[in-house]
Amino acid sequence: MTARAVDAEDRSAPAGRRPAESPAPGHPAGAGAGAGAEAEDGAGTAEAEASGPAETAGPADPAPATDPAPAAIPRPAQAPEPAEAAPPDRRRTDPELLLAASVLLADAALTAKQAGAELSGALSSRRLALEALRRPGWALGTAVSCARALAGPSGLGFGAHGGLVGELARYAGIVTYRRPAAVALAVDAFALRIGAIASDHPNLDSPLARRLTDAVVAGNRLEALRAMYALVELLGLTRALTTVSPVIMELLALLSLLDENPVNDGFSWVTLAGGVPTTDPLFGLPSTLLKYLNPGPGRAERAEADSILTKVLGTSANDIVSYVTDIGALGNHGLVLLRRVECTDGAVRYVLLLPGTSFALLSNSTPQDLVGAFDGLLRTDTTYTRAARKLLLRAGVPAGSEIMLVGHSLGGLTAMNLAADAEVSSRYQVTHVITLGSPIDGKRPADHTTRVISLVNKHDVIPMLDGRGPASPNGIPDSWVELAWLDESYDYPLSHAPQAYSDTLRGPMAHYREKVNALIGAYEGRIVGNQPYTLRDK
Repeated sequence: MTARAVDAEDRSAPAGRRPAESPAPGHPAGAGAGAGAEAEDGAGTAEAEASGPAETAGPADPAPATDPAPAAIPRPAQAPEPAEAAPPDRRRTDPELLLAASVLLADAALTAKQAGAELSGALSSRRLALEALRRPGWALGTAVSCARALAGPSGLGFGAHGGLVGELARYAGIVTYRRPAAVALAVDAFALRIGAIASDHPNLDSPLARRLTDAVVAGNRLEALRAMYALVELLGLTRALTTVSPVIMELLALLSLLDENPVNDGFSWVTLAGGVPTTDPLFGLPSTLLKYLNPGPGRAERAEADSILTKVLGTSANDIVSYVTDIGALGNHGLVLLRRVECTDGAVRYVLLLPGTSFALLSNSTPQDLVGAFDGLLRTDTTYTRAARKLLLRAGVPAGSEIMLVGHSLGGLTAMNLAADAEVSSRYQVTHVITLGSPIDGKRPADHTTRVISLVNKHDVIPMLDGRGPASPNGIPDSWVELAWLDESYDYPLSHAPQAYSDTLRGPMAHYREKVNALIGAYEGRIVGNQPYTLRDK
């Protein structure tokens, strides 16, 4: 992850407190005691890149020598000028400290939840029942102590969890509006995450957005609906969804945690722990149901490029912008492209370009539909993955060949799913996976030498669906390269379109383009084959 620069003056003293000494008039603020101390968080040390050399205040320069005056003219004594009042402390809260605090609260919440499960298990265990026959007084005291710890306000606050007895007690607590300590800690952790990201996304700090987030944190669903309606009425549906997109996972987790449905709580706890939820936030339905909605074995057929695609492919090169342009020209109606390159070092390498989702229908005859998108996010063996495997076999790509996978949105998910497939990784050498706007952070390639490059527009909501949005404290493997930015394509779906990514890489983020091109330099050479394929579900 890229490190965020931290203003040294903002970290000179705890928030809400002034430095030990107010700076004297005429000296730069923070030159005394406030310039040295840096806040430390409990999650580790974060390195920040400074934008320039730090300015330090040294001793005052000596007064220049002047000729003595011929005669001193006495002047009446003057009262000393009153010292200037110190300006009010208006430091903004450090987002990194908020995220660090949210990590501590999340760990405490998960620990409290686990403690509740262990105490619930102890109360309903066979061992306690056997001990009750031998030592009934001891067993009764133990049961009373466990019950107090589970249900008492000074304990876990009705934190029963796990097992038949624990789950029944948890359901009873939910319908009687008893909030366990673990849930209270989790809510605070999510609230800190939301507050941390507002510094980079000022639209989240607008009155209506704050009204929405505050209502969700408070568990007031009716007020949250009213606030969302007001936000949509003011901004329109697209802009309203884009406004809350940086914290969409946190909001969904809070909604599922604070409703009266105990079945969907798993979504919240997995999100809190930094994982990829395998259930939906409304009903708690498991992701395994998707395999019944997306059961196709996958099929790949050779296709002919139309005149527009032929023209675009005629200017193709080993350049990330060119790859994104080619993916845009393929569309999202089932076409993918396999490229054969005779590289400058004499090797023959392959590039597979994978477009994203078609939003026209929930399901269609190709793997590039909405059902396939959710399936690709939550599972590895999908119809898109199976069809792409058959493409490589049908195209006759030799075993051991080096191949680079480039995908946008669902195509990026499929690229990571292919790289995670043991069959693909054992047959081919997947050297690079490049994704654009794809929620891949919960996936890992089977070969640890595969270079993963993830390009993310922070206004794009799709990359956040893996549970790691801007407010998440969780990182990615050190070997990955993640390049993220904020551009002018604010509204979704414009912010998610391949054109938005290519325009940004051509313009303000051209240095990212150069960095990616340097990482894929091995694929520089002469293109000797561009073969489109149509993928079908079956």
